[in-house]
Amino acid sequence: MAKKVKKVEKERYEWPFGPKNYIIFGVGLLVIILGYISLASGSITLAPILLILGYCVLIPVAIIIDGRKREVPAESVKSEG
Repeated sequence: MAKKVKKVEKERYEWPFGPKNYIIFGVGLLVIILGYISLASGSITLAPILLILGYCVLIPVAIIIDGRKREVPAESVKSEG
């Protein structure tokens, strides 16, 4: 007798980051680079501000926020009529 083999469908993995996350991460990276450039040029006030803004604010925000677009379920859309 032949055994019936069930096809197990794998759940599709969705990447947790969306376009908004990448934009904020890129801005954070740019701010960090500008902070190091200003540090190399001798700035003792602007460089720490930029580095703290990049490392402690922008990069964590880019990781924490949900930048994916969500599909609206059909049930939640009000029908006109």
